[in-house]
Amino acid sequence: MSLQFLKAGTADAVSLVAISKHAFDSDVEVGASCAGGPPGYNSLAYHTKMARMGCLYKLMEDYKTIGGAILFTKDDGMNIGRIFVEPEHFHKGYGSFMMQQIEEHFPEIKIFTLDTPIWNVRTNAFYHKLGYTEVRRDSDFVYYEKRRP
Repeated sequence: MSLQFLKAGTADAVSLVAISKHAFDSDVEVGASCAGGPPGYNSLAYHTKMARMGCLYKLMEDYKTIGGAILFTKDDGMNIGRIFVEPEHFHKGYGSFMMQQIEEHFPEIKIFTLDTPIWNVRTNAFYHKLGYTEVRRDSDFVYYEKRRP
């Protein structure tokens, strides 16, 4: 098995939007009230725009796209807008691999931030496991950060 985390191009947007839709719609199994996801999660136009902006990434396993990420950098900070993995690949370490790759690919980043819905016990536990610290919450989201030593 060969895993690669790579910048995605506009041609990758079609497969990534399908994976994003499957991944986020599966959240109904862990507490979401209905299928859905973050803004643009099921939009080809949004994923194409993210690719053009250089913010879209893909996770490849043996030349097949199985996941993706949308990353926003500013100065020495990065907001991990979202990561997603095809549901058939859940619980196999791919999300952890992607997060590790994000941190390794951007050594200049000093602080990583992200948020996830309060109701999503799966993602909240995942980010805690990876060393992210809750910095605040509101009625809908938990906000996390991870600082480099």
